[in-house]
Amino acid sequence: MNTQSSAQARLLSRMRVAVTGASVALLAGSALAAGEAAAPNADPVADTHWLSYNGTADGQRYARDAQITAANANQLGEHCRLKVAESGSFHSGLVQLDGTLYLTTAQDTLAVDATNCIVRWRNHYVPEQPEVFPVNRGVAYANGKLFRGTADGRLLAIDAATGKTLWQQQIGDPLQGEFFSAAPIVWQGLLILGSAGSDWGVRGRIMAYQQDTGQEVWRFNVIPTGDEPGAETWKNFGSARYGGGGSWTHYSIDHQTGEVFVPIGNPAPDLIPAHRPGSNLYTDSMVVLDARTGKLRWYHQIVSNDGHDLDLGAAPMLYHDEKGRSLVVLGSKNGHVYGIDRETRKRVYDTVITRIKNEGVQPKPGVPLNVCPGVLGGVEWNGAAYDHKNKAVVIGAVDWCSTITAKQQESWIPGEFMFGGSWTMDDESYGWVRALDGQTGAIRWSYKAAGPVVAGITPSAGGVVFTGDMAGNFLVLDSHSGQPLYKDETGGAVAGGVITYSRGGKQYVATTSGNVSRATFGVSGAPTLILYTLGGNAKATGASRSASVPTAATIGGERLYSTNCSACHGRDGEGGVGPALKGLKARLDLEQTIAWIKNPSSKMPKLHPSPLDDNAVAAIAAYVQRF
Repeated sequence: MNTQSSAQARLLSRMRVAVTGASVALLAGSALAAGEAAAPNADPVADTHWLSYNGTADGQRYARDAQITAANANQLGEHCRLKVAESGSFHSGLVQLDGTLYLTTAQDTLAVDATNCIVRWRNHYVPEQPEVFPVNRGVAYANGKLFRGTADGRLLAIDAATGKTLWQQQIGDPLQGEFFSAAPIVWQGLLILGSAGSDWGVRGRIMAYQQDTGQEVWRFNVIPTGDEPGAETWKNFGSARYGGGGSWTHYSIDHQTGEVFVPIGNPAPDLIPAHRPGSNLYTDSMVVLDARTGKLRWYHQIVSNDGHDLDLGAAPMLYHDEKGRSLVVLGSKNGHVYGIDRETRKRVYDTVITRIKNEGVQPKPGVPLNVCPGVLGGVEWNGAAYDHKNKAVVIGAVDWCSTITAKQQESWIPGEFMFGGSWTMDDESYGWVRALDGQTGAIRWSYKAAGPVVAGITPSAGGVVFTGDMAGNFLVLDSHSGQPLYKDETGGAVAGGVITYSRGGKQYVATTSGNVSRATFGVSGAPTLILYTLGGNAKATGASRSASVPTAATIGGERLYSTNCSACHGRDGEGGVGPALKGLKARLDLEQTIAWIKNPSSKMPKLHPSPLDDNAVAAIAAYVQRF
């Protein structure tokens, strides 16, 4: 493992945070969670950082870098790329501190030189129990440590300089369907993280841990029971035991008030709301907790008694509008964007950003119901950003309808999907990037992308917006008009972080590329980190790197199946988004299974010959023959 320089280590130890109003400045002591202050006229070549999943603790994702502008964005080019893995999910948010990028896969954490894609170290976590859902969305940084969750219910602390695991705690039970995919958030010596697993029927909770030891400090039960406030909203009291309410993406913090804003996922079973009458608090809600104690301060529910799987899955974003109002923005899978006044706790605006069909119509068992934006639609795990230059909220969305068919599901089998039905996705899918007036919520401009937009959105002081789509395109848009300025085919779906920063007088844009998860949304590709700069020409020179990626021969069929197939077909082949594979051997022999994987139906992602080669396909086929 390579280590960071002693000068960098000394800088890390000196980092402190200064918080002023809505702008959160650099440098955190016990909670390095904020980032650069949003300063539109800042020096365009000063070194900058991206200190957390959304850059700043308020989730605004605004970059003060201004070297790349609307006038020169067409001069961008690829600077370098790093192949992170052969295949699998790649949703990672990116963190950049003092010239080092930190990123994750389901099992790996990497430190990469932020100017040349050279790997400094790689930490590989070997799961100790079966992984529920092999995906991870990134790290939190504080006091020289990186923190992340795992797909088998663990919480890790890793030395940011060396990559050594400092401590590890088991904080969830994967056999019950619990896992930790969100990037945590840090605050004053605490590490805050929620359990995911709504679709497996977990009882969601949000927890805080000591950064030094991993010991639990507080917890908030998302699904209330007994005498907890909100328990009466589960009129079938038994259903609260497996009520869902997982939290699977990032959070935001107001350092002045000590409030943490947490998005909460869907209730379970997903598609049969009659099984769980009541408003089902606190599912499909934003809960606002006291960051010190975990006590509920207030909440805002988007959908009650949800029957369409309409999670609130993206981090809330905090800002002040031109009237001085303190607002929080919520982007939901229901295709709406909400602006909520944090003082009155009432909605200021409600803006529709996708097609809407059969909203609020509850599914009936056995009766197909076509809904828009659909169970994989709306605003997914990367939410709204705030463009200071244009006083606008910028957000990406998935416009993809689906037909859901509910099926009564009385029993709960720990660790297995609890959808309460099934769905099929429509053939047509695309994405949107939309800019909303920060005061009224009115749509100012829209960009229709070739594929769904789930990637991070980053507006900058240079007057551009950086993002990507699941068709594999890295995108640069004019932040005033939405006009495309630059588009590059990356070779894989853009499903994670897209950030910008400056080092040594040069502005870089870093993007993730390559992703296999759920129905994939479009192209797949191998998980890859790509850097762009003005005048970059790495494609012409063939400049690319590899992070010692394991091969099919070393990984084995079980790991390959978990990484590429379990998200749709279930951990043990029980089925879910995709069909059940149990008893496959009676229907297809080994050669037929290999042929099926290589030439799947139109509803399945095509993974062969890339990212899965012949050896990988054969290993997966042999493994699923055991089901």
